[in-house]
Amino acid sequence: MRVFSLFLAFAAFAAALACAPAAEEPAEDMPPPAFVPGPPADFESPVIPPDNPQTPEKVALGKQLYFDTRLSADGTRSCYTCHLVENGLTDGKPVAEGALGRVLTRSSPTLWNIAYHTQFYWDGRSGSLEAQARAAWTGGNMGADADAVVAELNAIPGYAEQFEAVFGGAATPDNVVQAIAAFERDAFYCGDTAYDDWRRGDASAMSEEAMRGAELFTAGAGCATCHSGVLFTDMKFHNVGIGMDADEPDLGRARVTEEDVCSTTEDEPCQGAFKTPTLRDISKSAPYFHDGSVATLEEAVRLMASGGLANPYLDTDELMDRQLSDEQIADLVAFLHTLDCNGGPQIFEPPTLP
Repeated sequence: MRVFSLFLAFAAFAAALACAPAAEEPAEDMPPPAFVPGPPADFESPVIPPDNPQTPEKVALGKQLYFDTRLSADGTRSCYTCHLVENGLTDGKPVAEGALGRVLTRSSPTLWNIAYHTQFYWDGRSGSLEAQARAAWTGGNMGADADAVVAELNAIPGYAEQFEAVFGGAATPDNVVQAIAAFERDAFYCGDTAYDDWRRGDASAMSEEAMRGAELFTAGAGCATCHSGVLFTDMKFHNVGIGMDADEPDLGRARVTEEDVCSTTEDEPCQGAFKTPTLRDISKSAPYFHDGSVATLEEAVRLMASGGLANPYLDTDELMDRQLSDEQIADLVAFLHTLDCNGGPQIFEPPTLP
C-alpha cells in the first residue's frame, strides 16, 4: 500500500498562511454540492483487489446489504448499527453490542477512509475488508448463519435480480461480503474537513487556537509521529497502557501474532498493543480507546500528552510526558475539531431495500 506523504507542513505555517488565497463567498442561492463517491481528488486512489472490482451496480447492492437488518441473527442489527455517522462511524458506546444481546469486549472502530487500510479490527486480525465484513457478519457483531441469510436473500426477487446482474448468479456468503466491501471502498471517505479546507488554501478555515494546536500536534506534543499523513494514522500497533491494569488485560495484537514485535521496522512489543486509530471525526466518536474507557476528547488528549499509562510494554519510544499546559491541551482539542467530517449525511441516506 502506498503511504501518504505528510501534508501537515506546519513548520512553514506562517509562510503558508501568507500565501493562502482568501475564501470566496458562496452565492446565497447556490445549492449544496452533490455527493460524489470515491476518494477526494487530492487523495491517492486506494488499491482495489483484482478479484473484487468496483462497479456502480455492485456498490448500490452493497449499500442495501450494509443497511439491511435481515443480515443479522435476530433481525435487529445491520452493519450501520455499529457505525453511525453521528458518532463518527462508531456506535458511541464503550464496547460494542452484538446480536442476541451479546456484549462484546472492544469498542466499534471508525470506518472513515477504510479503503486505504490493510489490517482491520483493533488488533489487525483481518487482512481485507471482505474478511472483516465476513467476521463481523458471522461473529459476535451480527451473529448470522451466512448460509441461512443468503437463502433468504435469494428468495427476495429484488435481491435475486441484483445478484444475478452483478455477480452472474445467486447470492453467496462470498459475494455478499464482496458487495459490502465495494460499498465501503466507494463511499467511506473523509477529506472535507475544515483542516482539509485549510491545507487546500482557505486561510480562514481554522481559528488561531486550532492553528496553535496544529503546530503542537506536529512538534511539541509529538502526536503526528503516530497519527501521521492525511489519514492521521501510521497503521501500526502501539501499547499506550489502556486496560493494562486489569487482572486479565486485553493483550490486543499479541492475541493475533506470536512475533515479539508488531512491526518489521521497529522494536515494538505486541503485548497490549492496538492499532493507531484515525483522528478524522474524532470529536464525534467518544468514548475513546479500544475499551471505551475514556469519556471525553480532552481526557484522551491529556492521557496521551502525559505519556500514556505505565506498564511493562508501554511504547516509550513514542510516548512521553510533554508537560503541556491547560491552554495547550485546549489548543490541541480545537485542532482535532477541525478534523470533523462533513459529507457523512449524504453518504448514509438509507437506501430503499428490496
